Amino acid sequence: MSTTARRSPLTDWTVVVPVVALVFSWGRDLPGFAVALVALCLAGAVLAAVHHAEVVAHRVGEPFGSLVLAVAVTVIEVALIVTLMADGGDKTASLARDTVFAAVMITCNGIVGLSLLVGALRNRIAVFNPEGSGAALATVATLATLSLVLPTFTTSKPGPEFSTAQLTFAAVASLALYGLFVAVQTVRHRSYFLPVDTGQGSGGSEDQAEPPTARAALISLGLLLIALVAVVGDAKAVSPTIERAVAAAGLPQAVVGVIIALLVLLPETLAAVRAARRDRVQTSLNLAYGSAIASIGLTIPAIALASIWLSGPLLLGLGPIHMVLLALTVVVSALTIVPGRATLLQGGVHIVVLAAYLFLAVSP
Repeated sequence: MSTTARRSPLTDWTVVVPVVALVFSWGRDLPGFAVALVALCLAGAVLAAVHHAEVVAHRVGEPFGSLVLAVAVTVIEVALIVTLMADGGDKTASLARDTVFAAVMITCNGIVGLSLLVGALRNRIAVFNPEGSGAALATVATLATLSLVLPTFTTSKPGPEFSTAQLTFAAVASLALYGLFVAVQTVRHRSYFLPVDTGQGSGGSEDQAEPPTARAALISLGLLLIALVAVVGDAKAVSPTIERAVAAAGLPQAVVGVIIALLVLLPETLAAVRAARRDRVQTSLNLAYGSAIASIGLTIPAIALASIWLSGPLLLGLGPIHMVLLALTVVVSALTIVPGRATLLQGGVHIVVLAAYLFLAVSP
């Protein structure tokens, strides 16, 4: 604690790195050495975002801390999707679908799987609240079906598209469900989303330390937003290099959305794993499912609004392979959540489902 007190806040890496990363972000068509530099800034901004998110979470408590990070990441992710769609024309018609579905698979399988693995390795069994996690999973499944599955089967427009009226309904329903979930999570049934006391907590100084002051929390909140803007800006800066690499390798265009989602969700992934290491698996699940809900519940309304001025088609419907993977994810997740406890096996199953999605994205 004395070391922290002696450290100048202006030279702390968690302050300097996000600002530097922000300076180097939002460039396009960078040379090779600049891309490497931006990638380093991106990694530093991710680590700084996780640090400041934990400071804010320590101040406001659960589940508000998870909500802050999930909403902040998603809002900036939406801005990135809309920006890329505005710049890319018809070739980005499926970018929103690809990125949102990638976010759902990464959060519901990658983050959940890693968190369960870490929690089970630490205590043999990862324990969480089935009431809160089950409600979150049901919300994810409903949002994903309404926004990503139904467009494949509607007949008002050719192709996997919604008509204007259908898109408006999906946007309103998504926003309403997201608002209802947040109300339940933070007010009505907040206890369902609090970490379970297993009696085997880490007992570390981080858990026992006094919460930061309101001023320190506000500073961290501001730096968190800067770090997240830098993460998305750096991701956008390296996206032309990613697109060229994907095209040169002969990979499907959907791989670009997968890579963007992986980059943008790095802060939440690291925060979830660190929470699981402290025996707070419920916090990890809050981050995972909360991010999936926010990703759909905020992206679809934003895309519906942006479609007013965006030209070209808006492809939202999933193909057969992705619908099968989504159905498998929902079934496996339900079987994982219902008991309220999981072993290494459940974590491994989720990781394998994510691996199958990533492999089929590269080799459909």
